[in-house]
Amino acid sequence: MNEILAETASIDVAEANDRLAEAGALETVRWAAETFGDRLVLSSSFGAQSALMLHLATRVVPAIPVILVDTGYLFAETYRFAERLRERLGLNLHVYAPQMTAARFEALYGRLWEHGPDGEARYLEMRKREPMERGLRELGAAAWLAGLRAEQTDHRAALRTVERQDGRYKVHPVLNWTTKDVHEYLKAHDLPYHPLYHQGYASIGDWHSSFPITAAGDERAGRFQSGRQECGLHLPTSEAEDHSRASSDL
Repeated sequence: MNEILAETASIDVAEANDRLAEAGALETVRWAAETFGDRLVLSSSFGAQSALMLHLATRVVPAIPVILVDTGYLFAETYRFAERLRERLGLNLHVYAPQMTAARFEALYGRLWEHGPDGEARYLEMRKREPMERGLRELGAAAWLAGLRAEQTDHRAALRTVERQDGRYKVHPVLNWTTKDVHEYLKAHDLPYHPLYHQGYASIGDWHSSFPITAAGDERAGRFQSGRQECGLHLPTSEAEDHSRASSDL
């Protein structure tokens, strides 16, 4: 564990969750800012409802580092949406990309996302997890804010507001928000949805693994051909850590 992580290793996760049990989203962000100071970052996919967390976090920490992982396969609309929000909110945006270009990647490995769960997993490790981990490391992050919500996937339903993942702390200020809560916040602050949201894309990542959903589909139903719900950024890399998290109800 590096020095940055070691400095925050004494935080009691259970106590933090008890303290934040009745806290609102803004109060949770303030707690994270006070607890982690300039070692706090925010991750954003600049997806369907990403304006929510970007606005919420920068209300408390205007210059918070925002990490965008650019896999090389994002929609053109996503790049433009990110630039629009960067300008409007004055974001301290840090874009991290894989060290191999998309063209070279496909030449050497092919379209791994078309090769079932194992291919998808390898793709996600190379194109998403590695750049994200590099960003966290280079920015000296001891904790990161993420806009995960419990109603999105089974994995997220088992999370709590504060947890540990791969030696860092994660804070989920809007974990218990509903889709209606999100809509009302965006409307109240005149914040935009991703342009593709209005074309039926409720969850937006890479162009090859994001699809429009039917009116009855849940938000993550349009992601990944294999039925995978998580992109991997929000899952522990260690099976032992994942088991420990689940066992402690975190």
